[in-house]
Amino acid sequence: MIVSILNWLLHLIDTIGYLGIVILMTIESSFIPFPSEVVIPPAGYLAAQGKMNIILVIICGTIGSLLGAYINYFLAMKFGAKIFLKIGKIFGITEKELNKSEQFFNEHGAISTFTGRLLPVIRQYISIPAGIARMSHIKFIIYTVAGAGIWNIVLAFLGYFLGNNEKLIHEYSQKISGIVVIIVIVILAGYVIIYKWRKKRGK
Repeated sequence: MIVSILNWLLHLIDTIGYLGIVILMTIESSFIPFPSEVVIPPAGYLAAQGKMNIILVIICGTIGSLLGAYINYFLAMKFGAKIFLKIGKIFGITEKELNKSEQFFNEHGAISTFTGRLLPVIRQYISIPAGIARMSHIKFIIYTVAGAGIWNIVLAFLGYFLGNNEKLIHEYSQKISGIVVIIVIVILAGYVIIYKWRKKRGK
């Protein structure tokens, strides 16, 4: 079944072209669970065959990621706080505590958005707290594009060098995801250390 899906995606991307990558990655980056691992690698494989350009594949994938992220951002900005407050009351979360979480994201939203785009599952939903906190559009675009761009580069070159071998792509993407998680932990640890040092120095 997976092979059939991959072949269908290859045919779809080959037929629609770069617009197909944008559409599929928009879906992947929104609230609909659709793994980027089945979109970008096939496009990278087509690039290896000379049917597409690897740079344009990465750019279109990243544009799609940003568009999908903005769907979540705007939905969260309009409805998120109300929904989370209603659900939160069931678990004893008050409006004051929600405001504190928004304040936290306003202060640390940049690093959260960037690292969140590199992590499985979280990358689809990191735009929600950004929308609730009404994160600056410039910051949101910069850090979403940076995080999504790095991940799309990895997936595009996996497809470019491994072809349409779904098993190998899955195996290597899992290994790379593990390495990325470790890198993210190191980045966050460094961020916390620098933040605390600057705060202490400021006092």
